[in-house]
Order: sequence, then C-alpha cells, then structure tokens
Amino acid sequence: MAFASLDGGDDNEPLAEINMVPLIDVMLVLLIIFIVTAPLLTHAVKVELPKASSTPNLTQPDNVQLAIDADSRVFWNGEVVDSPQLSARIQAAAAIVPQPELHIRAERTTPYEKVAQVMSEAARLGLAKIGFVTDPTAASAP
Repeated sequence: MAFASLDGGDDNEPLAEINMVPLIDVMLVLLIIFIVTAPLLTHAVKVELPKASSTPNLTQPDNVQLAIDADSRVFWNGEVVDSPQLSARIQAAAAIVPQPELHIRAERTTPYEKVAQVMSEAARLGLAKIGFVTDPTAASAP
C-alpha cells in the first residue's frame, strides 16, 4: 500500500490503488450461481391442455349514419330529423345492446357549433362510440 510521506516533496501523484481481489471474488461467486441455476430454468412441466372446438358468437354492432349539411340540417340514416326527433332516436339507439356506433359526416362548410351540439347530445344521452367519417379525396381538392 502507498503511504504519504512527511518529507514535503512535490509528489502530486494520486495515492489510490484499485484492489482487484474482491471484484474477482464477486465475479466468481456470480459465475457459480449462474452455472448452478441455468439448468433449473430449462426444466418444463408437460401439461396436456383441453382442446376447445367452439367459436365465440360475436354480434357486430350496427352503425348509425348521421350527416350534417352546411345549413345545419341533420340527417339520421338519410332521413331529415329535427332536434326532438334526434334526441329520441339517440336515446333509443343508446338502449340497444350492443350499442351502435354513431358515424358523423359533416360538410366542410358546416358550422362546428352544430357538430359539437350533436356530439354533446349523443354523449349526454348515452352513446359511447362516436366517430367521424371523412373523405380523403376531398382533402386534396381546393
């Protein structure tokens, strides 16, 4: 080991030494642990699982096409409806199991206020799945 001397020389060298023996001991212990545990990890239990032949009967929900034109008229599956009729139809659709999806299609010049009103009314009356239908070809047109 290195000790400092009292002779006042200009030795500005560091006095630290790295002791490698503990590091080597730790690495050897870890190596032995891994050698012992590695064969235990490959041991698998063979289990014979039952085979199921049935397929689930999934009912696909319908969707409701709701269109809003530039004059703020609302169309329910192609039929013009006013505000009370819209509320009644949304409430009836929310009661159906599984719930139908509400697909909103609005013209480019439709006021956003009308779209937001329809969305909030649908959410308030219990329709959880609301989506927008867009036309990607119309986006490139000026």
